[in-house]
Amino acid sequence: MSRPAHGLVLGKFYPPHAGHHHLVRTAAEHCARLTVLVCASSVETVPLADRVAWMREVHPGVRVVGAVDDTPVDLHDPGVWDAHMAVFTAAVPEPVDAVYTSEEYGPELARRFGALHVSVDPDRSAFPVSGTAVRADPAGLWDFLAAPVRAALTRRVVVLGAESTGTTTLSRDLAAHYRRRGGVWARTGWVAEYGREYSEARLAALRARRPGADWSEVVFTSEEFPVIAREQAAREEAAARAGSPLLVCDTDAFATTVWHERYMDAPYPVATEPRRQHLWILTDHRGVAFEDDGLRDGEHLRPWMTGRFREELTRTGRPFAEVTGDREERLAAAVEAVDALLDDGLRFADPLPERR
Repeated sequence: MSRPAHGLVLGKFYPPHAGHHHLVRTAAEHCARLTVLVCASSVETVPLADRVAWMREVHPGVRVVGAVDDTPVDLHDPGVWDAHMAVFTAAVPEPVDAVYTSEEYGPELARRFGALHVSVDPDRSAFPVSGTAVRADPAGLWDFLAAPVRAALTRRVVVLGAESTGTTTLSRDLAAHYRRRGGVWARTGWVAEYGREYSEARLAALRARRPGADWSEVVFTSEEFPVIAREQAAREEAAARAGSPLLVCDTDAFATTVWHERYMDAPYPVATEPRRQHLWILTDHRGVAFEDDGLRDGEHLRPWMTGRFREELTRTGRPFAEVTGDREERLAAAVEAVDALLDDGLRFADPLPERR
């Protein structure tokens, strides 16, 4: 038997998981050319564009298209089938030679396309997972999710604050706390402050030209801060793809806007990075001794910076918790805030109901 010229895989991919990817890879090997049609309804909370982008990333050699389908499912109503097929054929107008599914509706779907039906692992023995199960417990099925989906679903917590207020200590402690949960949580990531690495490099470069130069002689320009913010965001994104359902960050691109004010005495010069974080932990300057580590000179500015962070977090509607006290008290307060975030869970709206 010759290979089908054009195959089709159709689904909600809400969200896509390892079973979906097994289906697509199997179909791609079986036919000469494959189209994946992502169908989303308007009531679902994961945007169609995101699902299409995820599938394209995971399957770069496959054509992936999307369509909105707001017709409820009723496998026994020919009129409902006709409504669905109008959506499907508008999105995929060219002839289809084979339809690949793991679903009971597969034979009828293939018949309506005038195509061969190929059933792929209908018992889910290769990957015991479903979209319904992932929506109910994404953390429990985390390892069935591909990197771009994990990045989108990861709860991101940012620790930020003025100079020498314990942001690095707290963020490290917080990540370590959740790693001790074990299982998937053992991979809880921590993203360091790129601005510090950048500053160290600037000081080192100055000292290479003028040995003995100190931090007060390093001069920044406005253009450097967006560079720092973009790299911070890129490192955060990479860590979210590889870690657990929680990521802890020592500062973020948003915090860079306040650091720009502190060093440049002017508003941030460009639009801020897209917001993907879920909780900010603000470290109070009170009760923390100032330590000059060679890259700090703003002890007198700490109250102002704490206030500016608080003001900007409030103004921009970012949920935050402010922590104070000693190291143990700050960690306990931060854990309480993060536990509440995790307990609230990932919210997926139910898909359109299936009529029985």
